[in-house]
Amino acid sequence: MHKAFLLFLFVTLSSLCHTVFADDGYNLWLKYPKVDDKERLREYRQTISSVVVSGKSSTCQIIRDELKKGLSGLLGKDILFGNSSKAGSLIVGTPRTSGFIKMMNAAVSFNKLGAEGYIIRSMKIDGKRSLVIGANNDIGLLYGAFHLLRLIQTHRSLADLDTISKPKIQYRILNHWDNLDGTIERGYAGKSLWKWDDLPGKIDNRYYDYARVNASIGINGTVLNNVNANPNILKTEYLKKISKLADISRPYGIRVFLSINFSSPISSQFALDNNRKGGIGNLKTSDPLDPEVKLWWKNKVKEIYDLIPDFGGFLVKANSEGMPGPQDYNRTHFDGANMLAEALAPYHGIVMWRAFVYNADVDPDRVKRAYKEFVPFDGKFLPNVFVQAKNGPLDFQPREPIQPLFGAMPKTPLMLELQITQEYLGHSTHLVYLAPMWKEYFQFDTYAKGQGSTLASIIDGSLEHYQMTGIAGVTNIGDDRNWCGHFFAQANWFAYGRLAWDHSLSSKEIADEWIKMTISNDSTVVYTVQSMMMGSREACVNYMTPLGLHHIMQVDFHYGPGPQHNEGREDWRSTYYHKADSIGLGFDRSSTGSGAVSQYFSPLQKKFDNLNTCPEKYLLWFHHVAWDYKMKSGKTLWEELCAKYYSGTKYIDGMISQWSSLKSSIDPEIYAHVQTKLETQKTDAAIWRDTCLQYFQKFSKRPIDTSP
Repeated sequence: MHKAFLLFLFVTLSSLCHTVFADDGYNLWLKYPKVDDKERLREYRQTISSVVVSGKSSTCQIIRDELKKGLSGLLGKDILFGNSSKAGSLIVGTPRTSGFIKMMNAAVSFNKLGAEGYIIRSMKIDGKRSLVIGANNDIGLLYGAFHLLRLIQTHRSLADLDTISKPKIQYRILNHWDNLDGTIERGYAGKSLWKWDDLPGKIDNRYYDYARVNASIGINGTVLNNVNANPNILKTEYLKKISKLADISRPYGIRVFLSINFSSPISSQFALDNNRKGGIGNLKTSDPLDPEVKLWWKNKVKEIYDLIPDFGGFLVKANSEGMPGPQDYNRTHFDGANMLAEALAPYHGIVMWRAFVYNADVDPDRVKRAYKEFVPFDGKFLPNVFVQAKNGPLDFQPREPIQPLFGAMPKTPLMLELQITQEYLGHSTHLVYLAPMWKEYFQFDTYAKGQGSTLASIIDGSLEHYQMTGIAGVTNIGDDRNWCGHFFAQANWFAYGRLAWDHSLSSKEIADEWIKMTISNDSTVVYTVQSMMMGSREACVNYMTPLGLHHIMQVDFHYGPGPQHNEGREDWRSTYYHKADSIGLGFDRSSTGSGAVSQYFSPLQKKFDNLNTCPEKYLLWFHHVAWDYKMKSGKTLWEELCAKYYSGTKYIDGMISQWSSLKSSIDPEIYAHVQTKLETQKTDAAIWRDTCLQYFQKFSKRPIDTSP
């Protein structure tokens, strides 16, 4: 009895301990477990025995707290924090710190670091080996502190360390599509983080964690609300709530921005009486050239800056998908953007004017419309206006060619908009690592000024020398305990921040960091998980939309396949995009078709225009191709299509096998969560494959080859 009871107690306590220590994903990549590599641990303990952070700002206190938490966890011992640099083996300071420049020596040019850059250097001070983090400003020190912790988390040597880093892009922003009622448009990880009913009096600790995690990857701005904006966000009661969020974010280097509704100045009663969309103002118009409208916006902007001195500016979706805009008054995009820019300019605020427009009257081919609307306005926007364009000309598809606006507006700063939330790539159910897709765009050569005119060189200002540079990511964050719905979706948030800071980083390098910081430093685990991640996006393309197919998802929901959809407005139908018939498959955008190839620079025009030179990954985007057309593999188009669909589903089988092999090496809660997601992904991928091939077979009249 006694032994049985003890055994029962042991099992029960073990179970409870497992529950307590299981990883639910909340801490993301900032877990700080003790380093299990004995040699590295010895090195780290010998290198860092005490820390001095000299500043007194809120940011410097955050640095102390983060280093204390991170170093004590990783090194498995308490770290002494002091006030004198002589007592410190890790010294954190700016040129304003007494004796800091002399200590760092004249070889360090702080001018090159800019406002956010940092240096981490291993050096001798008074004959003692020390580590120094230096920056021009406290926020640079915070970024440097997170970088040092990342090096330790990933078991990198600190010997002879000499790292200089600064962001390649100025504005690195997350776009939330969160609504005031707590829902999130295209959100798959629960409800909004923002508890509007509680603010400003009641503060969720998660707001601090959100700011902290974003600072760890260099994100410096957040748009709090949906681009399909509710005018109420500009009411004083909400601005006071937003002011509190700004206060929390500020010490982490994050500025808040708002999406605005262009009709905000119109009175709701006038709108109701005239069957129009109204706002929160007292006017009968939102005409951007109307003096009263201009004054309304100037007063509203002043009210915002009185509450939030470092407010970032406005994101605007106008004259798109039913949202109001300047075209309602026969005005132009630049009329609307410049009116807002004038109001923001005295406070150094910016306007991010979205180029996601597709008025059917502009051109029969939807993908040509944004280019045709915006290129004629190049040079007419005020200097504090971004034109914010999606990576491709359609709508965040698994694969698109680049949006041809990039390179075509040399006088207008273009902000790149990426989508972290997987609207068209399996939501938060499918494991799809997006860094390879984003790198594909960064490296895309537009030839705007000859060879080497990559998208990266355009958005970071090195090609066009824009006065300001920016990148936006439509976030995948919600109030789910693990933030992103899918554990692996955290990697896309992480990758976005790392690439926004430095787009030259490789997808593999970023995956390596995330795995080691989030799952394990074990070499087998890292290799296996990295292998799963690196091919996951291509697999998704293959089982959803191979060879340039696009927009054949379920209508509205955008999750499963819907190639048969042919109802509603023409350019919302799947059949409009794939144009399957007895002859072949694909949308003819060649010079003899819609002519979309003409929007690209030479030699891309010629390359895309020719069926034989068009890259096969874009083939059905630019050409209607015969079923028996011979591909580079020697297969016919139909055979290649079958092979792609089956290779996509086979990859998921491989991921399941790889993940299963790690069961004993992965936290049980994470393992079970991912395993369940992968099984669903396998089912979904097969549905995609079978639905699409069976539908297209009706036109090809050829047997389905099941061998990839």
